[in-house]
Amino acid sequence: MKHFTSKDIHEMPSRYRAHLINSCTGYKSANLLGTKSVSGISNLAIFNSVVHIGSTPPMLGFILRPLTVARDTYKNFKETGFFTVNQVNNEIIEGAHQTAASYNEHISEFSKTNLTETYLDQFHAPYVDESAIKLGCSYVNEYRIEENGCVMIIGAIEHIYLPDDILHEDGWLQLDKQNAVVTNGLDAYALPKLLNRFSYAEPDKPLQKLL
Repeated sequence: MKHFTSKDIHEMPSRYRAHLINSCTGYKSANLLGTKSVSGISNLAIFNSVVHIGSTPPMLGFILRPLTVARDTYKNFKETGFFTVNQVNNEIIEGAHQTAASYNEHISEFSKTNLTETYLDQFHAPYVDESAIKLGCSYVNEYRIEENGCVMIIGAIEHIYLPDDILHEDGWLQLDKQNAVVTNGLDAYALPKLLNRFSYAEPDKPLQKLL
């Protein structure tokens, strides 16, 4: 078994350390965040840190790296108050990954990829047309992580768009039906396989398989 101490990790080359630490915590979600500047330039960036914050009210969060350099996504939603979250599927992984490139703020990532910019219900920020699940969000708050300078952003979910056939009667979404991908580290993508779904866990009560 391979063993790394904190000293070993600290002395690793930076890219090796980044791959190791991003991979060792397991699979993560893959989402494209869409924003639009006050001057009308759209921006699209891939994130693997989008997480559920709460359902009442409906909120999500994601992590931004330290604001020591220009972050167009951050600048846009701070100035306009809006952003979209678009789940990545297996057909758009190359275009989604390309959005990680550092384009000039006057260049839209939509113009450099095979992804289509679309607008729904007069929402300010752009959605990705090829994404099956689209969320329209408004900026709520941010929290600086003192230990490394990263920032956790909190957003309110105001709009949800999704295909009819993945929505079950109890509100659960069967994501494998729309081929939602996950990330393995910084640059690898995988299709998760649904194994089962279980009933609500209660003490001393046998679980029921729901699928």
